[in-house]
Amino acid sequence: MRLDFYDSSVVMHICDQGVTTTLRVSARDVAAALLSEMPLVSGLLSPNTLWWSPNEVGLWEPPQVWPVALVLEAFKQPRRFRLPMPGLIFICRPGQPPRIYAAKSRPRKMEEPIYHAPLFNVFHDGRTCQGTHKYPLKPEDIPKSFFSSWFTVDAHIKGRSVKYPDNLLGLWEALNGRKRYPNDDLVQCGTMEDILKGALPQPNEAEEQTDDDDIDAGAEP
Repeated sequence: MRLDFYDSSVVMHICDQGVTTTLRVSARDVAAALLSEMPLVSGLLSPNTLWWSPNEVGLWEPPQVWPVALVLEAFKQPRRFRLPMPGLIFICRPGQPPRIYAAKSRPRKMEEPIYHAPLFNVFHDGRTCQGTHKYPLKPEDIPKSFFSSWFTVDAHIKGRSVKYPDNLLGLWEALNGRKRYPNDDLVQCGTMEDILKGALPQPNEAEEQTDDDDIDAGAEP
């Protein structure tokens, strides 16, 4: 059997002992037939799972201190930090760089506010730079993998802090060695509904983006 998909129809060709029968079929029937053979089962989920879909998994990382390394100049040793971070939402796909956002508490409603993650290598919409870093196939391992890579001064680095709106490095230096992130310093970027729909509001002005060809964003340590 062969199915040919066109803009306006689906045509099925059935070949049986040299005789070919051609029929027009409903795309809905084709989808129903395929889904009946593919049970949608998530399997066991990690305790911090916020949601699951066939394309991605939303994970919650509670507030904690993360060890990070920041490369400021190519071919030189990175600066080491121990940074308290707010609760973070990681939207993960197997083997892919995650999208990352911050929240003041574990989200429970679609209208709850979501904030920019105060991190380098993160764009305004939450996407992250992969560089040469290889992410694991298990989504639950991606947050730890993200923090184990080297950070660089790439992606959007403004508007991540109320106190340090133009100086993300200054924020990291102020946070280094502290135990808790000041949640009142977070900058809102949208709501849970916005990130689930991929419709975050755009900034009024283009954020500054650094681009240093000598530094590989997300390089392996």
